Amino acid sequence: MGKITVTQCGEIEGLKVIEPAVFGDERGYFMETYNYNDYKAAGIDMEFVQDNQSSSKKGVLRGLHFQIQYPQDKLVRVVSGEVFDVAVDLRPGSATYGQWYGVVLSAENKKQFFIPKNFAHGFLVLSDYAEFAYKCTDFYHPNDEGGIAWNDPDLAVKWPIPEGMELILSEKDKKWGSFREFSKR
Repeated sequence: MGKITVTQCGEIEGLKVIEPAVFGDERGYFMETYNYNDYKAAGIDMEFVQDNQSSSKKGVLRGLHFQIQYPQDKLVRVVSGEVFDVAVDLRPGSATYGQWYGVVLSAENKKQFFIPKNFAHGFLVLSDYAEFAYKCTDFYHPNDEGGIAWNDPDLAVKWPIPEGMELILSEKDKKWGSFREFSKR
């Protein structure tokens, strides 16, 4: 116990930033990236069933994604590089519905971000290269994908896009609808 520090993210219930204890010396470092008992004690009592990892170059923006019928809790972290990670509350009836929270995750700060079910998720790569790893509580269902435009004016996510950065989006991410369209469902 006590190997992680968990911080609630602003007013949005359920979102948490996790900082693991890092034990370093002249050889390098050691840390536990996940320990069920520590996470359970911190109120994150989940069964993760799938681990994913992606790599992206600077300027790649992935998101904002979610699963429709099979929502997933996610525990995300960066293994190499740096990203700005965002979660948007899509929980019906939530007091913070439509609000977002963003955090810089990097190999250097070793922070993790816990994103509950029914949140849209996305990230922007800030470093030259980044490897992004995450655990999910449900399997990926390719026919169950949903998304909202990353630059939706109603959400007004403040992406830290440096002057001159050219964004790189997938064709799918260029075509997602608006938050208003999503909310009318």
